[in-house]
Amino acid sequence: MADISVLIGGKAGDGISQAGQVTGSVFSSLGYHVYQYVDYPSLIRGGHNFCIIRAAEFPITAFRSRFDVIIAFDQQTVDLHSDRLSDNGIIIYDSGRVKAEGQGIPLSQIISMHQGLPVMGNTAMISALLRVLGIPWDLAEPVLRRKMPKSTEKNLDIAHAAWNILTPKQDLVVPGGGPRPFLSGNEWIALGLLAGGLDAYIAYPMTPSSGILHFLASVKEETGIQVYHPESEIAVILMALGFSYAGKKAAVGTSGGGFCLMTEGLSLAGQAEIPIVIVVSQRTGPSTGLPTYTAQSDLLFIRHAGQGEFPRWIAAPATPEEAMFLGAEAFRIAWEFQVPAFILTDKTFSEGLFTGSPDLPDPKPYELKAPVFPYSRYMDQPDGISPLLSPPHPGEIIKINSYTHDFEGITSEDPEITTTMAEKRKRKEQALKEQSDRPINVIISGDERSPVCIIAWGSVRGQVSEFAKKHSIRLVSPLILEPFPVNAFKTALDGVTRIIITEESATGQIDKILMEHGIVPDKLILRYDGRPSAIEELEEQVRREL
Repeated sequence: MADISVLIGGKAGDGISQAGQVTGSVFSSLGYHVYQYVDYPSLIRGGHNFCIIRAAEFPITAFRSRFDVIIAFDQQTVDLHSDRLSDNGIIIYDSGRVKAEGQGIPLSQIISMHQGLPVMGNTAMISALLRVLGIPWDLAEPVLRRKMPKSTEKNLDIAHAAWNILTPKQDLVVPGGGPRPFLSGNEWIALGLLAGGLDAYIAYPMTPSSGILHFLASVKEETGIQVYHPESEIAVILMALGFSYAGKKAAVGTSGGGFCLMTEGLSLAGQAEIPIVIVVSQRTGPSTGLPTYTAQSDLLFIRHAGQGEFPRWIAAPATPEEAMFLGAEAFRIAWEFQVPAFILTDKTFSEGLFTGSPDLPDPKPYELKAPVFPYSRYMDQPDGISPLLSPPHPGEIIKINSYTHDFEGITSEDPEITTTMAEKRKRKEQALKEQSDRPINVIISGDERSPVCIIAWGSVRGQVSEFAKKHSIRLVSPLILEPFPVNAFKTALDGVTRIIITEESATGQIDKILMEHGIVPDKLILRYDGRPSAIEELEEQVRREL
């Protein structure tokens, strides 16, 4: 069964990420499942950039620690990564800039011969990789042509020149099954938002969530949505709440630092009961931290953000299919319960690229309660959920209020009204808990009968899932993090005698949520250097604890 790993490395400006995407696109067009991880410092030029492309005949969402091929645009790539080359691996390098054992490509000479630009060296190196892997030119050429819309023929001439220099090291078996969509986690989330009925997306660019803004801006004409880039994150959340008040499904995207500025607006949504979808993609903190690296350290912040007490919904995808489903589901939850609904992701998932199902989710239907006239915006109900009406409506005043208010939305400081509205929010939270506490919101894989259980959430589940199956370990992962699906989660742990939690944080966060509900882990395996673990790295850490 084919399982191929390729590392491409060079400096910022060498087009490393784009080279990886084209390589991944070739694999996905051949029917492979593909995952790509991108590593880059927060520099415009310079620094060491690399990406890892893994292709396999089965679904994958993480990378391995060893590489079958290293493509080196500079010497630093060889110096930093050659010790992770597999026993039968090969280094393909720019012979004008790099000294290494392997197969060299005279990039400058080839580019000069065809009067190309320096960036076209990417095309040559990708072509050399495909040649070494034994991928036929007639399969590679259509993908290269599609990915090189500018100076196409010149790019293809350069690619073919590099192709002719090398000889195949192996003949790659084409698995079949047809081309697979190959998109970033941000793009998969965006597709889910569109499927859920997105009307408006508002964001201030902030790594690693910016890809959602860029993707949705690129499709706004064909989808009919509105996309805005205001002057600040404060403007973002307030503009989105205005859209929602007017009856339009609005979503925003940011990272931890940007979300800090949104918290007052979040509390406004909680008090005024305005539906809103918020995508938060985590990166290393505190403060600016590592802007281009990953973390899972904002879970408790998102769970408790905002002043006062009000319900919210938080979900964390680990696969493209979950990203699309949760993108759509977030709108259903936000509008049915009139609460903030969060999609909590991280740099690893947001900027990673995955093959996934091309089928958009079919959103679950829901019905807003029919308003009663004369209309009271905050009319009391047994489940705490008031009928929702958007302006304009003839003869009705639809008032929202950030102050404590009565059922009509009129400001009040009366203690009885204050208590009544707090209890209304508590009943709504209980209704939301009942919606979330279902088996579908807890993912179980590996050996479901094993007494040893690993708990992971979000992108880390992808690092665990393969070796959990290999070693017959139970893997339990909450899809919904708030309200936590307590009963469904405890059912998933039935028969477990040892619990190991893996998380990318320095103090452990999900374990604190579990302990609130009497679930006590035996061991925490934490990583907090901003980098995700290769499958084998985390596997070894878990094996030491067994």
